[in-house]
Amino acid sequence: MASQLSQTGPVILDIDLALSQIGDVDAMNDMIVMLEEALARDVPQVTTMLQSGDFAGANRLLHALKGFVPIFCHESFCDKVVYVEGLSKVAANPDLVAAYAGLRPHLETLLAEVSAYLAANGISA
Repeated sequence: MASQLSQTGPVILDIDLALSQIGDVDAMNDMIVMLEEALARDVPQVTTMLQSGDFAGANRLLHALKGFVPIFCHESFCDKVVYVEGLSKVAANPDLVAAYAGLRPHLETLLAEVSAYLAANGISA
């Protein structure tokens, strides 16, 4: 039974970690709303920017996401975001597009987990 629960529960979002860092559930929930908005807006925008060669714009958005993830996610996920954001600092880095393509599904999973948390707790923007 425990393995079924862990498979259906969050795999990237760590509410206990976030609460331990923020210390107040209301403030944490406000920040989770901001995280949801940022992910929904920025994840597809980064793809568009990379496709159009706007590496500086992609870096700006990835840098902002890098600021959120240590509050809400395990270190191993944070390391992935930091790696991709680091690649985005170099204009036209040939590894960036592939690295972001590998990261994006995880960011989308995080967005789904954040949205599910907000819905389960009756929290709206």
